[in-house]
Amino acid sequence: MILRHTFTPHNNLRLTHLCGPADAHLRTIETGLQVKIAHRHEQFKVDGPKAKAQQALELLQALYEMADHAIPEDTLQLMLAGDAEMLEPDATAMQLTTRRADLRARTPNQALYLQNIAEHDITFGIGPAGTGKTYLAVACAVDALERSAVQRIVLTRPAVEAGERLGFLPGDLTQKVDPYLRPLYDALYDLMGYEKVQKAFERNVLEIAPLAFMRGRTLNNAFVILDEAQNTTPEQMKMFLTRIGFGAKAVVTGDVSQIDLPKGAMSGLIDAERVLKRVKGIAINRFTTADVVRHPLVARIVDAYDAGNGRSRG
Repeated sequence: MILRHTFTPHNNLRLTHLCGPADAHLRTIETGLQVKIAHRHEQFKVDGPKAKAQQALELLQALYEMADHAIPEDTLQLMLAGDAEMLEPDATAMQLTTRRADLRARTPNQALYLQNIAEHDITFGIGPAGTGKTYLAVACAVDALERSAVQRIVLTRPAVEAGERLGFLPGDLTQKVDPYLRPLYDALYDLMGYEKVQKAFERNVLEIAPLAFMRGRTLNNAFVILDEAQNTTPEQMKMFLTRIGFGAKAVVTGDVSQIDLPKGAMSGLIDAERVLKRVKGIAINRFTTADVVRHPLVARIVDAYDAGNGRSRG
């Protein structure tokens, strides 16, 4: 089906930003939605299945309205990954207090995830890479700290190598485990800013540690996140969940398609989902490739591995 649209009033600057350098943005939309886009000045023609063509037109219109400045590629990719109704900010959506003023749920599943984190003491986020599981959890933790709902943030993950054998790592204990925890640092820097993160570490308001360091502790008035939980054993998962104290909130994230445990070992995340699915006070969110908010190619890669019963790593 061919759909046509004319942008009015005509604005050459907006049209240039909409199309991108050498029509790069149009080519990105074509690839992502499997349509063909042709244009002459302000007149656009989209050829493809009716639903996809209509989605492309809605996306073009949304881009045109925000095209008073150049449109970054990552903005386009995020808009392309979201549902049509999620393209515009929702005034009723949960607002998080972080350095990122534009941070919001970009899919209905993400919106439910944020709601569950707010309403439950323990929330699981399970799904493929790129669905925002960890980033949104860290954003909720930063928000809770900014509102003084918790006194500190504790981020942890198991120190399991992703298929490689890294061998001896030089340096002190912190330097040895930091490479495993780097994604958590990256999220904090993005959401709080480098200086604020450093000051929070100095005041012991922020803590990032390997999972093994959690044994024997009780975490009160803290927002605790266990990342890469698919690489825990059932015993480690039980140990972590029983660390939760009064006034604490915990989020557990992981991707069961990327398990790096020794062959034959049971994943603590898979086991926990089975054991805890009927426990009141615990929410379990399942993400799919429809929730991927990275490059659209990531969703297609995940789908391809799933279809071929492959096992991706990395």
